[in-house]
Amino acid sequence: MIKGYAIAPNIAMLLFPLMILLVAAQGLGLGMIISAVTTKYRDLAFVVSFGVPLLMYVVPIVYPLSTAEATYPAYAAIIRYNPITAVLETFRYGFLGKGAFSWQLLAYSTGVTALLFVAGTVVFNRVEKTL
Repeated sequence: MIKGYAIAPNIAMLLFPLMILLVAAQGLGLGMIISAVTTKYRDLAFVVSFGVPLLMYVVPIVYPLSTAEATYPAYAAIIRYNPITAVLETFRYGFLGKGAFSWQLLAYSTGVTALLFVAGTVVFNRVEKTL
């Protein structure tokens, strides 16, 4: 508001705690899977350190989802169904009043997050015995 940017918080801002929980669960689930796999395949650590910055372009962090879908229509489905996309768009919609807020995508993201977290826990617990 100081520099003239239009900030329009709305009712979706109340989903902030849920969004933080989803981000944490996705990060923890993927982190457990990657750490479990890299203990067995040591060279995978180099691939992960190279690949994670590249994945930033598949997630609409810097650009909104509408821009990504208009600019790259061939990759729109990949970007839209990335589980973190719904969370980021809900942040953007809740605090800035802009973005593509969708309950369906948020439900999809929640389901994938739960699956990642459970899979990460199972994989990590199996590998933990051999560490």
